[in-house]
Amino acid sequence: MPYANSHDSYGAVTKAFHWLTALLILTVIPLGLIASDLAHAVRNPDIATTDADTARAALLFSLHKTIGVTIFFTALLRILWALGQPRTGLLNGDKPAEAWLAHTIHWLLYGSLVIVPLTGWVHHAATSGFAPIWWPFGQSLPFVPKDETLAQVTGTLHYILQWVLIGAITLHILGAIKHHSIDRDDTLRRMLPGRTRAEPTPRQPGHALPVITALAVWALAIGGGAAAGLFPQSGTETTQTAALAEVESDWQVQNGTLSITVSQMGSDVSGSFSDWTAEIAYSEEPDADGKHGDVTVTVSIPSLTLGSVTDQAMGPDYFDAETHPTATFAADILAQGDGHVADGTLTIKDQSVPVPLPFTLTIDGDTATANGALTVDRRDFDIGLGTKDEGTLGFTVDISFELTAKRQ
Repeated sequence: MPYANSHDSYGAVTKAFHWLTALLILTVIPLGLIASDLAHAVRNPDIATTDADTARAALLFSLHKTIGVTIFFTALLRILWALGQPRTGLLNGDKPAEAWLAHTIHWLLYGSLVIVPLTGWVHHAATSGFAPIWWPFGQSLPFVPKDETLAQVTGTLHYILQWVLIGAITLHILGAIKHHSIDRDDTLRRMLPGRTRAEPTPRQPGHALPVITALAVWALAIGGGAAAGLFPQSGTETTQTAALAEVESDWQVQNGTLSITVSQMGSDVSGSFSDWTAEIAYSEEPDADGKHGDVTVTVSIPSLTLGSVTDQAMGPDYFDAETHPTATFAADILAQGDGHVADGTLTIKDQSVPVPLPFTLTIDGDTATANGALTVDRRDFDIGLGTKDEGTLGFTVDISFELTAKRQ
């Protein structure tokens, strides 16, 4: 069997690409649907799940993502190969409606095999969450920032366009069955192993109308998703609790970040709190007890964004944000070697634990910059006690901050 196509037969390379793609697609779609259902159950605080359920969801999602990236590159190679091959003609080119539909479906298939895995890949790179891709690349992508809005948009596009792909595959299979069982021509046999030649009809359709139709289908699908409210709506977000009131402080925070990092299924998941206050009293000269001052930090728990597991983190088994909407850290500021330490108590979910927070401090006139980090054990705060496997959810949580403050 020749490797290249001809006007009346498909070559070995095209057939290999076709059946490899079919195998990958028919594997990745059920994996994604099952993993999605299981992940929704795991993240739903009203549904009882176990560590094994979480591990199973992560395994299925990792398989889904890894195969999806494989499909993306397979599709690109298949398209590049097809561009250099003769066009194998249709056996029903003299039936304009059927020929137009056949070519439209082919355009939808080729386009979707690139767009669907690509949107899923960008969603993965833009968010932080469990279930890594198993290829030794691809956890992040160039020019794709960690951005929750971008993750939501690409995740929605992935969801919508997968149904276009599923519809096109269904019509493609039904068409093959029709050709084989009703028309009794060699359309299906030409794609089976071995050499099967079948003379196309003299009349063959052009590409313009099918391309326009495929573009219209994608546009209608995306427009329908937008009309249904599937995309994130700017300006309509509502916070779960009122914003924290500003505090009067000797040093007023001008800007800063408060971040956490946890390990889930072996992957780091990072997030940050958008609403927190710091009441800071600090003097360059220590008092008689060696104190330079004190600090009280109040954190709005519902303001946390933690990638794809934000909703799960807010649930009663974890932060229980509805019952415990704030966390506090109250500490004395002491000198420690060449730096400083905020030695105090961290309170989350009414559990108070003494923690030292070492940090560096630079003061230039009336402007101070500081940054530091500490590590705590989530179990000390009754967070995730039902998840006892550290491989599923790490016990330690890294907390870091940086800020700029002005002397008042």
